[in-house]
Amino acid sequence: MFENLDPTFLARIQFAFIISFHILFPAFTIGLASWLAMLEWRWLKTGNQVYADVYRMWVKIFAVTFGMGVVSGVVMPFQFGTNWSRFVDAGSNVIGPLLGYEVLTAFFLEASFLGVMLFGWNRVSPKMHFASTIIVAVGTLISAFWILSANSWMQTPQGFRVGQDDLLYPTSWLEIIFNPSFPFRFVHMVTAAYLTTAFTVAGIGAYYLWRQRHVQHARVMFGMAMIMAIFVAPMQGLFGDLHGLNTLEHQPAKVAAMEGLWETKRGAPLALFGLPDQEAETTKFALEIPKLSSLILTHDLDGEVKGLKEWSPDERPPVALVFWAFRLMVGIGVLMIATGVLAIILYIRKRLFDTRWFQVWCMALTPAGFLAVLAGWFVTEVGRQPWIVYNLMRTSDATSPVMGTSIAISLTAFVIVYIFVFGAGSYYILKLIGKGPEGEPQAYGDHGVDKPPIVTDMAGEKGGQNV
Repeated sequence: MFENLDPTFLARIQFAFIISFHILFPAFTIGLASWLAMLEWRWLKTGNQVYADVYRMWVKIFAVTFGMGVVSGVVMPFQFGTNWSRFVDAGSNVIGPLLGYEVLTAFFLEASFLGVMLFGWNRVSPKMHFASTIIVAVGTLISAFWILSANSWMQTPQGFRVGQDDLLYPTSWLEIIFNPSFPFRFVHMVTAAYLTTAFTVAGIGAYYLWRQRHVQHARVMFGMAMIMAIFVAPMQGLFGDLHGLNTLEHQPAKVAAMEGLWETKRGAPLALFGLPDQEAETTKFALEIPKLSSLILTHDLDGEVKGLKEWSPDERPPVALVFWAFRLMVGIGVLMIATGVLAIILYIRKRLFDTRWFQVWCMALTPAGFLAVLAGWFVTEVGRQPWIVYNLMRTSDATSPVMGTSIAISLTAFVIVYIFVFGAGSYYILKLIGKGPEGEPQAYGDHGVDKPPIVTDMAGEKGGQNV
């Protein structure tokens, strides 16, 4: 049945399936850990028990999500040895230490203090518990640092030499770690994680407000999430622009695929929509804005943008997937910015927490961050093709000498197991959300924190106005 299937294609499908599943969890936990630290800080500062109740609810969700992220992450290194052994042989001197640093500096840190964070409530001092939450949050950022450094090196490799045995040997770890695309990719991904968390929390908070359940807790969730939408979503647009300019410099074929641009042009138009046809080397039915692509990419209306015909057909990425994934990512980003604008308007009108249509809007955008992250990684990884290490090693030369049948069987097994295991985890998270925060909103902590005054602010604390 599987004898004639391409092993390289199957290996790529299997890795894409597993990494797509995995990235959903750190994309959520990176932002969630930092938000939990903010919640606990607000509780210690104000003594408002609502913050503690919200923390206790979301830390359970964090624990389940973190666990599923670890499980799905452990699977990936095994694929390097089973499906990508030639890549491992050539690049392990560079990639191996980076992944090892991630375990030593981040995973051990997270694992050590996660137990205090989850089970230390009322067992250690409030300051110690808060410190543990901060350490876990920092650990997630350190983990992202090393993983994105390794991936960015595969996109823009430097700081190595090729030995006589065709293996790669490091010559400068600073150049490897801080390769040209790493700073832009790291900031872009971490910001995306914060927005993913913000819109997930906003959607849950909007659901509670819509149902008139846990109203005070929901106001905290919804208000803090809207602060992120107002300030961070526009910043992500700037970070994305800087990342795009960096990609244009180092991976221009990827940018050409993102734009669906085939001919090198000055004053290149921006195709809002279209149907890229790789065989005909054209984008059919393109709806274009004149010169906008040149303006965005070169900051010059008549700037030159290279088209895909500058590269031979075997050096071009799959255009249609990159083209549409990029538009999905950007489109969601625009919706996030629009949400922030709407939040400002409603806040000024003192209708932020009781506008029904806006609650439905935010509930609909609950998965938006996850979709944008997946779309962005599809652009990154598919747009790099046909290279596994850009301009150095082709994906077709990196696979293991295994039959397509073996990969197809393991891929099928992964799909079945993931459906059951992660389906159960997701079901439990939904149960936690359905249950909602516990505790009485009027209660306050007993760790020596004074009861705060009743105030009205964007974070959704109870007040005299219907903000």
